[in-house]
Amino acid sequence: MSDEKDSLTIGKKLHDARVAKGYTLDDLQKNTKIQKRYLIAIEDNDFDSLPGEFYVRAFVKQYADSVGLDGSELLSQFDTKLPDTEDPEYVDRVNDDNPETRSAQRKVEERNDKLRRYIPIISVSVVVLIILIAIWVAAARSTRNTAKTQIETSKVSVSGNKSASSKSSSTKKPKTTKKSSGVTFKKVTASGSNITYQVTGTSGKVPLKIAATGTASAWTSVSADGTSLWQASLTSGKSHTISLPSSTNTVTINAGNAEATQITVDGKKLKLAAPLNSGSTQVRVITLQFGKSSSSASSSSSSSAATSSSTTTTGTTGTTGTSSTTGTNSGTTGTTSGTGTTGTSTDNSNTGTTNSY
Repeated sequence: MSDEKDSLTIGKKLHDARVAKGYTLDDLQKNTKIQKRYLIAIEDNDFDSLPGEFYVRAFVKQYADSVGLDGSELLSQFDTKLPDTEDPEYVDRVNDDNPETRSAQRKVEERNDKLRRYIPIISVSVVVLIILIAIWVAAARSTRNTAKTQIETSKVSVSGNKSASSKSSSTKKPKTTKKSSGVTFKKVTASGSNITYQVTGTSGKVPLKIAATGTASAWTSVSADGTSLWQASLTSGKSHTISLPSSTNTVTINAGNAEATQITVDGKKLKLAAPLNSGSTQVRVITLQFGKSSSSASSSSSSSAATSSSTTTTGTTGTTGTSSTTGTNSGTTGTTSGTGTTGTSTDNSNTGTTNSY
């Protein structure tokens, strides 16, 4: 009788709590997902009507929690009055009868089916990915080998080009030497500090460079065929280049500080000869002659300056003596003889031989 009273107490207690909450059995069925007939059996303490003894505790706890009671405490209070749970096989069988459980099981099975359907796709994807990786690795190796081959070929080509360019440079060097040695200077005349040079080996417009090489400034003037081209005072290290016309015959350079002045004609430096007869080494006049006509004029003037007229020496004899004079003019010998009471003298200044009696 005492056990029955406790069982009636737990069912009554749950019923009173539901009523206090204002729930109907239908409301409680929606909230707990427990079938209405099982709820009625719990309130009536008819636990044999439940699907199994395992569900007695589960349904009682869920019922109590839904109506605001502490399900765990309620189970502890009536622990000895409630039936024990069944084995798992029985529970599984009972779960199959529960719609909620069947729904959960269906979801699990659907998820497993999806995974099973995706397994072949995943496997094929993995295989394709492995094949793509293998192709990429092979292509990378091939590209690297090709790049190495191209680099080696480029090195060989560059070395070949260097050899060809070095050979070309070695063959071109003599041409450069010939060009730099094409201009020549020949001293024609010199008088004191003035000096004249014949310049050969130039063509077209000739660059004439005047540079100040000393520590002090150097004044210089340049004229061509009587026309002034440039004059200025250059400081140390400065230079000026004049382009001489191709028709230029004579260039006159007046150097105020010749020792500190460097003259360059068409890339060839002119080394000034020392002045004659104690001429000035600082103030000098340098004449540059271009062309064959200037050379001919220079030669004729040099020849006329070298040859001078000869004056004969006259001898005088006594009253009845004979005098004779021999003179030389331009390499020709002449003889004169005369006889008289007073001696006579004869001066030969003509070219050739003259005889008088």
